[in-house]
Amino acid sequence: MTKTKNVVGELIYGIHPVVELLKAKRRKLISLYTTKPTPKSWEQIERLMPAYPVQIQYVTRDVLTRMAESSDHQGVVAWVHAFPFRKKFFEPEHSPFLVMLDGIQDPRNVGAILRSAQCTGFDGVIMTQKGSAPINAAAIKAAAGLSEHLEIYVATSASAAIRELKQAGYTPYLATFDGQNAAVCQFKRPLCMVIGGEGMGVSKEVLSQGIHITLPQKQSDISYNASVAAGILLFLVSTQNQKI
Repeated sequence: MTKTKNVVGELIYGIHPVVELLKAKRRKLISLYTTKPTPKSWEQIERLMPAYPVQIQYVTRDVLTRMAESSDHQGVVAWVHAFPFRKKFFEPEHSPFLVMLDGIQDPRNVGAILRSAQCTGFDGVIMTQKGSAPINAAAIKAAAGLSEHLEIYVATSASAAIRELKQAGYTPYLATFDGQNAAVCQFKRPLCMVIGGEGMGVSKEVLSQGIHITLPQKQSDISYNASVAAGILLFLVSTQNQKI
């Protein structure tokens, strides 16, 4: 992240991230980098281009790969304003369904959970500064750009986030291996679904602060990927509450 002319910007890459950024209209597109000839899906971006001038530079795929630090750029890299994180904590009456990422360290899992949150109609996402992957270009690509439509709040730590949740009146549901069957659980709103990190699970300081729920699985010595578990749990909550 670099400051240029008092504007804090960042790189994103991929067709869908740029398309969703333009659809959301929450942050500004500063410049685009693509190839000549342009990629097949370029017309999706062209249809949504803003009225204000956007500089377009044509470079080789190798240059895009170096810029994105990934070959998964689909021929498009964009320089955009910084992500508009939420400054104020959520209010239950306006945002009764939240999901919290507690120590998710793989940006692809972060992105996949954000994608599921948007698809299932959740109202907001809580992330933590401590021990968690940031919302970077890789996460946004994994989210297919749907993170652009989400309200996302960053807490200093998982314990700080839980305190704010409980003070606001939310019921935390913790994804663990020792809880009640999530498939038959009656979820009480307003709620927050807490998804723990890939290796350690939900933080120790959070384990006593909510209702434990567990996804049924074939064997006790296997487990779902964190983002897959999150997607299933968010779907269960959403369908029970007729949000989708």
